[in-house]
Amino acid sequence: MRLNVISRGSGPPIVFLHGMGASAATWDAVGEALSDRYLTVAVDLPGHGGSPCPDDPDRFTRDAALADVDELLATLAEPAILVGHSLGGYLALAHAATRPGAARGIVVANTGPGFRDPEKREAWNARSRRNAHRFGVPERVADLNLQHDSVVMDRLAEIATPTLVLVGGADRPEYVGSGQYLERKMPDARLVVIDGGEHSMHEHTHAADVAEHVAHFEAACP
Repeated sequence: MRLNVISRGSGPPIVFLHGMGASAATWDAVGEALSDRYLTVAVDLPGHGGSPCPDDPDRFTRDAALADVDELLATLAEPAILVGHSLGGYLALAHAATRPGAARGIVVANTGPGFRDPEKREAWNARSRRNAHRFGVPERVADLNLQHDSVVMDRLAEIATPTLVLVGGADRPEYVGSGQYLERKMPDARLVVIDGGEHSMHEHTHAADVAEHVAHFEAACP
């Protein structure tokens, strides 16, 4: 499925994935700040922004979304840095876990690796379905947020992809805890807590900080 993208600038590619109910536009401020040095490509996930919203519920799964990301990455002239917020951060982790070496590095902001406990996964899934209307998307689109296995949790220690973990200091405590867990369990992950940052800190309040951290991370990636 051809996804809508917003591209800016030129140079080494950085691909941005948004959270549930958001769109590529959530990365406008960060993309603008980086477009003088990089090709920034922000993606509308299926059912979001300008991307198609098919009736087929099978189009709204993690693995279908990862396949869409694969198609986008294949159009780029060189391997990209993959940056994701919330759901997009989980997708970036899942991409690195299931496609080692496909991205030069990943940056994940205010996200977590999912759940190993099946009961916790089902509780998360039930809450996601219940809250679909709050995200402003049809219930089938909210299925992108569902977790049916623990592949990311199970493979964290094997993910050799360089990883920057960004957490907002004013976000919910579970995201700070998730960031600490990722740094502890992944072999090449570094945690940065952005003072005063809330869940969507990349949109306006801390866009410059996020852009600066992404640029420094990209420069250090092999």
